Amino acid sequence: MNKAELVTQIAHATGHNKVQVQSALAATLHVITGALSRGERITLIGFGTFERRQRQARVGVNPQDPKQKLRIAAARVPAFRAGQELKDIVDGRAKLPNLEISRHEPKHAAKAAKGGKKKSGGKKSKKRR
Repeated sequence: MNKAELVTQIAHATGHNKVQVQSALAATLHVITGALSRGERITLIGFGTFERRQRQARVGVNPQDPKQKLRIAAARVPAFRAGQELKDIVDGRAKLPNLEISRHEPKHAAKAAKGGKKKSGGKKSKKRR
């Protein structure tokens, strides 16, 4: 699944449009990337943990010339460690639970959707008996 397919699946599951989902996904990835670059750990209970690890300098081998040795510099690399719930679902030991999404709209959006009070620009009508 690529990013566009992920956005489509999330939009379908949540009832939001693709533009909203794309913005939310972009913001999520931006925040995770920023936190990792600062050395922070992101833990999503049941899903997993994103963290930055330090990889030590080492000596490698040139694949085109196995006799030639290469020095590989130390680096900070992102790492992901899967949570137990994710491991169990992927392995088939547990079932993927139904998705429960709270569909809360901002108050102003809810009023507009319900057809809130309209202001009339004309005269008020009087009831005739």
